[in-house]
Amino acid sequence: MCGITGWIDWDGNLTEKSHIVSAMVATLAARGPDAQGTYITPHAALGHRRLSVIDPVGGAQPMIRCRGAQQFVITYNGELYNTPEIRQELETKGYTFSTHCDTEVLLQAFIEWGPACVEKFNGIYAFGIWDEARQSLFLARDRIGVKPLFYAERGSSFIFGSELKTLLANPLIRPELDEEGLAEVFMLGPARTPGHGVFRGVRELKPGHFMVYNRQGQWIKPYWQLVSKPHTGDFAATAAQVRELLLDAARRQLVSDVPVCTLLSGGLDSSVLTALAANSFKQEGLGSLPTYSVDYLDNDLYFKANSFQPNADAPWVTRVAEHFGTCHHNIVLDNPELAASLKPAVLARDLPGMADIDTSLYLFCREIKKRATVALSGECADEVFGGYPWFQREEMIQATTFPWSLQSEFRISWLHPDLHSRIKPADYVAQRYQEALAEVPCLPGEDARSARMREIFYLSLTRFMPTLLDRKDRMSMAFGLEVRVPFCDHRLVEYVWNVPWSMKYYQNREKGLLRHAMEGILPDDVLWRKKSPYPKTHNPAYTELVTGEALAILHDPASPLQQILNVEKLKQLAQAPMTAANIPWFGQLMSGPQLFAYLIQADHWLRKYKVQVV
Repeated sequence: MCGITGWIDWDGNLTEKSHIVSAMVATLAARGPDAQGTYITPHAALGHRRLSVIDPVGGAQPMIRCRGAQQFVITYNGELYNTPEIRQELETKGYTFSTHCDTEVLLQAFIEWGPACVEKFNGIYAFGIWDEARQSLFLARDRIGVKPLFYAERGSSFIFGSELKTLLANPLIRPELDEEGLAEVFMLGPARTPGHGVFRGVRELKPGHFMVYNRQGQWIKPYWQLVSKPHTGDFAATAAQVRELLLDAARRQLVSDVPVCTLLSGGLDSSVLTALAANSFKQEGLGSLPTYSVDYLDNDLYFKANSFQPNADAPWVTRVAEHFGTCHHNIVLDNPELAASLKPAVLARDLPGMADIDTSLYLFCREIKKRATVALSGECADEVFGGYPWFQREEMIQATTFPWSLQSEFRISWLHPDLHSRIKPADYVAQRYQEALAEVPCLPGEDARSARMREIFYLSLTRFMPTLLDRKDRMSMAFGLEVRVPFCDHRLVEYVWNVPWSMKYYQNREKGLLRHAMEGILPDDVLWRKKSPYPKTHNPAYTELVTGEALAILHDPASPLQQILNVEKLKQLAQAPMTAANIPWFGQLMSGPQLFAYLIQADHWLRKYKVQVV
């Protein structure tokens, strides 16, 4: 992948501010360790950091192409998985290409079709194209939102970038947190409301949207959204279609000019992708597929099964790796390093994240990058096929709030009393929940149960899944590792969206449809293993480490958390952390220890970014 940024200013002369543009580009160095470039004119500046994956020689950016007297410049982060088809179509229209990279294909596609080009793309991307003749900027983000894109307007200036830190490198953007930002971080976090950039006046281009920005202003339009319609086809035909779509997505996403691997947890989703990739390697004579798993020192001694995490992963990782003959690497993390990495991980994400769930991925990606540049991950299969507890547990299905965050009263108790009246936390969460429900594309005539399950899927796809995609993007790109997510192929997502819940939950098994679709690809014991989420440490030493550090922060009168949180309440919790240890307050994994890790991240974020509460 790469990092992109840009700055449009109608009144100033940006050629005199190249040092600011360079500072913005520098924030993206980790995303693009292989090359950098800028394009600067009086009213437009584009910047780029490159991670070379396809055509390392020919894909330098910003890239410029002309059509007649018109000049177009692109800065692009992503991968197009249907590049050959688009390239061939453009060649029939007379276009010629001087590189083999998808950047040139994407830019020429825009020159030919304008904003409608995005309707042709299959991939993960965020990009900006400057039309010099028209003095117009075009921005677009992939349908699912795998790649990030933030922006802000300040007077005559418009600034955009892959990460929040990129915008903050421009002195026009200040790290200010108002009532909405406070509620986003401390009531919804680590999730975010789509389109919100947390800092005051900072926005996020939503998935499946494009923007045109020129002297007349900005125009934002969705080009893709879920559409509800009756499903046709019996179960066998549906499973066959799922299989075909997933096989095609995996095949396309294995294309790379640099080393490829898979992330293997031993669960259904990662095992499926490992099987498909290993078979592809074998057919193409590429040798053994490299696979990577993560575990924690002494986790086998401390793991205790519960309803959210029913079994350990390690034996299943070995089972899958041996079955497919992969070249397997098991990365073992120790608790002191896991705790110490909470701070660099929050800087990679630019916001408090999923605590040690982020940190473990951060360290995991660091190790993978030593041998590989591209990895396939099973992320998002649970949202697409219905694997989480809130798809099965009645109290979660019937919840009147986001089902992965049922502890609103618990979270409200963390807040400083003065904040209660200011941000109205319960009202804020309720409002965001109702806004999400109002977006759900209903299917006329659907029975109440099916309609509710459609809501649960929509909430998961548009409110929970982005949290995991943010995590995957920021933690991997912190080390210049490109992670691809075949289960996010938009063709698969939009097809499965309309499959009835009875088929998705076939034989009363989570992801029953996916399991049947993959019969013959995985060994039966792996195929029918009960879902277990991303692994976390169960060592009490980790709890002691983060609790001790959190207590030190809570006793520090200089901590910015003093004015935001109910410090005395949190001290009480920290002194008896195990009371909440097995009750997730976010998702399946964020319980007692993760609360204190979240506080450590929040404190460091507020200090390091010099966040001002306004």
